[in-house]
Amino acid sequence: MADTDDASAAAADDARRARQVVDRDLERLQPLLMSLGYSEDARNLEAFNGAYAEYRRLDDEILSLAVENTNLKAQRLSFGPAREAADAVHAAVGAAVRSAAARDRCRVDAIGNTARIAVLEILTLQAPHIAESEDATMTQIEEQMATAEGAARTALTNLARALPSGSSDVAKATAALDRFVSVNSDILELSRRNSNVRSLALALGRERTLTAQCEDQLAGFEQALARHELTATR
Repeated sequence: MADTDDASAAAADDARRARQVVDRDLERLQPLLMSLGYSEDARNLEAFNGAYAEYRRLDDEILSLAVENTNLKAQRLSFGPAREAADAVHAAVGAAVRSAAARDRCRVDAIGNTARIAVLEILTLQAPHIAESEDATMTQIEEQMATAEGAARTALTNLARALPSGSSDVAKATAALDRFVSVNSDILELSRRNSNVRSLALALGRERTLTAQCEDQLAGFEQALARHELTATR
């Protein structure tokens, strides 16, 4: 769960190098046991190798997911470009409202607030979408976002009608909304990949179980070898 792509890649490389040490030890251990006539221990080692092979496959999947950092990238887009585009919408809408005639100010302000609130709703929904692991829940969030986008576009259309024709501020607000929606689409695509959430879930779930299984088998293996040493000293 490193906070940069470089740190993630470096951590993944470290994990793979550490695993290579285990791989080399296992390669040397099997023929050594056979040369000593420890056939039962060799069979126990084969059982460990089976569990360890499954661990390696899962670890490869976790590391591949982790270095993608899609949830982290989505978060950065949300905190950066998405928020900047949302601020641009708010600023342009505010300028459009201020350009309205005094007699129309309250009505125009209400329309503008509808657009601003809708954009803010989408922005606040990004974080739970990025953190979510269930597809069905993400779909529900996306439906809420689509409804809010529709409300924002309708409000900007109504705002243009309520102001003198050719209002450049409404055009700026619409362009900023288009940018915001585009960034939001990128966020949703990255969030759907869910590489950080999925890798963490695997690491804390199935991989932890496999690790415990491998450790138990190694402990039994070490005890069996210790009995050989005890017999040899008698």
